[in-house]
Amino acid sequence: MKTELTRFTVKQNKSERVDEWMKMLKDNIKDVLLTLEDEKMYIEAIFREKEGEYEYLYWFSVQGENGTSVEKSNHEIDKKHLEYWKECIEPNSKKDMDLQFEMIPKNIRKFLGNKN
Repeated sequence: MKTELTRFTVKQNKSERVDEWMKMLKDNIKDVLLTLEDEKMYIEAIFREKEGEYEYLYWFSVQGENGTSVEKSNHEIDKKHLEYWKECIEPNSKKDMDLQFEMIPKNIRKFLGNKN
């Protein structure tokens, strides 16, 4: 199991497209949840930050091992998601945050398949 928080920079003048992107994901939540099963994604949340002229999207996730990557997905919703990604996210802007400590109760870990 891996827990991640990653920041990506939104391209200039793409804020409205990000609004559309997030709405598209919310409007298609049933399809999104199906793809998460293939990815072995237990939790995925997207956060947004606007600071001055810069805008960022943060992805928080808790994922199991050996899941299918979104880039290899055959789901139509993932293809749309990646189209928005290419249009809205600055290339090479990925910044992984350093996980310092993880607090997941034993009963949840057990449910996720992690015995530790």
